[in-house]
Amino acid sequence: MKIALSSLTLAALAATASASAHEPKQVLMPEDAAAKALHEQFGFSEAVIDRGTVYISGVIAGPAKEGQSDEEAIEEAFQTIGRTLERAGSSWEDVVDVTSFHTDLAASGTAFVTVKHRYLKAPFTAWTAIDIDALYIPGALVEIKVVARVSVNAEK
Repeated sequence: MKIALSSLTLAALAATASASAHEPKQVLMPEDAAAKALHEQFGFSEAVIDRGTVYISGVIAGPAKEGQSDEEAIEEAFQTIGRTLERAGSSWEDVVDVTSFHTDLAASGTAFVTVKHRYLKAPFTAWTAIDIDALYIPGALVEIKVVARVSVNAEK
């Protein structure tokens, strides 16, 4: 038995196949040679861009340097995230989700929120704050993981 398919049906099938196929993910590695070597050693990227979404690996804040406040250490982490967002064709306005892992949420929470409000304005993103025992770097305050959209105005 033969089945005749109309050109409309064939077009619909082609569109469905095209929608399910996608470009391979794009991986961003650190520009700094030492940071890149560390990422390669442990097998993770700075960020992955897939299907219009940017997934930024956790960025660790702290431990605070001599004379530096927790807020200043957290600010440095947010600046690092901002540079990665920019390299990925995104911005803080495109962030949809933040997850923060705190070694002492009660101690770092206020400083974290203060800095977060400098970068993330209403309408607010989703945010999950988790209190944990330790981070990879001893004495670190918080690790921040971000998910964002690729900016609509980003150049390809």
